[in-house]
Amino acid sequence: MRHISKFLAAAVPLLLTGLIPLAPPAAAAAPACAAVSVPAPAGTKIESVQAERKADAGAPSYCQITVTLTHTGKDHVKTVVVLPETGWTGRLQAVGGSAYAAGNFGDPLVQSVKDGYSGVTTDAGVSSDALDTSWAVTADGKVDQTLLANFATRSVHEEALIGKDVTQRHYHRPITYSYWNGCSTGGRQGYSEAQNFAGDFDGILANAPAVQWTQFAVATLWPQIVMNQDHDILSTCVLTAFRQAAIQACDARDGVTNGVVDRPDECSYDPRGLIGTKLLCDGKEVTVTATDAEVMRKIWAGPTDERGRKLWDGLPKGADFAYLAGTEPNPADGTLTAPGFKVAVLWVQSFLEKQPGFDTSKLTYGQFADLFRQSVREYDGVIGTADPDLSAFRRTGGKLLSFVGADDQLIPPGGTLHYRERVERVMGGSQRVNDFYRLFLAPGVEHCGGGAGAQPTNALGALVDWVEHGQAPATLAASTLDGKATRDLCAYPKVSRYTGEGDPAVASSYRCG
Repeated sequence: MRHISKFLAAAVPLLLTGLIPLAPPAAAAAPACAAVSVPAPAGTKIESVQAERKADAGAPSYCQITVTLTHTGKDHVKTVVVLPETGWTGRLQAVGGSAYAAGNFGDPLVQSVKDGYSGVTTDAGVSSDALDTSWAVTADGKVDQTLLANFATRSVHEEALIGKDVTQRHYHRPITYSYWNGCSTGGRQGYSEAQNFAGDFDGILANAPAVQWTQFAVATLWPQIVMNQDHDILSTCVLTAFRQAAIQACDARDGVTNGVVDRPDECSYDPRGLIGTKLLCDGKEVTVTATDAEVMRKIWAGPTDERGRKLWDGLPKGADFAYLAGTEPNPADGTLTAPGFKVAVLWVQSFLEKQPGFDTSKLTYGQFADLFRQSVREYDGVIGTADPDLSAFRRTGGKLLSFVGADDQLIPPGGTLHYRERVERVMGGSQRVNDFYRLFLAPGVEHCGGGAGAQPTNALGALVDWVEHGQAPATLAASTLDGKATRDLCAYPKVSRYTGEGDPAVASSYRCG
């Protein structure tokens, strides 16, 4: 399915260059690539430590040390630390995962070496396939609580401890600064660190975070529920027509017509305006019906309970439907089906129903609401990642920076905004929170990047300047993927607005307000 590859590609952390390196000792010789003695984190036993010298194209040679530990003797958690032979800046960078994978052992980890960091990531003892939850349910039909705890919070903390210990023992000198870099699940992991292990990192870059996990992981199944229960499966052609109509209706509200709805939450487009419109879909004429418009209204409005009370936010108006609301023909007879967002389907199957083969397409509205409540009730304290009390993180001097695409089509931005608002209520308002936690909304940007809008070009660099030089970012420099437009994104609650003068493709034509 299209959304599977998109999710994995989009959730790769944005590891960006352009940082000011910390100078390593001038005459330091490259340490030998050898296994080091690693203290076992509390509650664990080290099973093995292995070292291997590696060289990747475009990166300096580095030493890769793999530490395997266990909590129970049955789980086996692999943590990999990469250590550049030359050019180490004294910094550590931990890399997050995506969907149901706890880490990333590919390009992001190698990129940390290129940028002069020692890098670390972990598999938490679960599958490295981001859409594999076969580890979740035991043979007796229960959720594996050890592996769930690893995936939810524990292994990221242990990754930080091991990354620091291995790095310091390898180079025989302390780490100067430690950073987290993740998006999607990696973003949620970063917020978990700030909430639960405040001293692990000096700076946390956590983009498009899957916080409020227990709500998000069920709420994103809503489009499938609506189409199946209303017996109206919308084709890609019809979905695209609704999306384009919403963009056309709300694009110019910000004073610039550029194919981007800056504030989807303020877009009042009514899908009933498309009723009766004739579309040419795959060579056939299709007329948009009142039922189509009602399905679309529900998807945009977001899930409700049996009494029509709102449970969570829906897809932003203007965002791509293909991943949460995508439909496809049944191979048997060609009729359209709504398979549902894979991450949400897997959550319901594995963690709520505990039946890997459970058919979510048969769920009623009432059953959906029950599952939503069950998810929060059973798992919010385990993986919800929604504790608004960040006072410990503030006391340590840590800095948390996030950007969220306003067109995020996988994790609608409402969950992050809800969380940020709760933090402000608990911790004294937006000005006090901005002292240590800054959130940036990126109009027209999709999940972790992409889309028609301008996305940050060096968010990690901005975080480093904040941590190491006290330069809190009022804005993040951003650019469209084709480089034809720039824009400075503004720290929440301010938003970037066109001044009404100047080239709308140039950042200087916008102000924060």
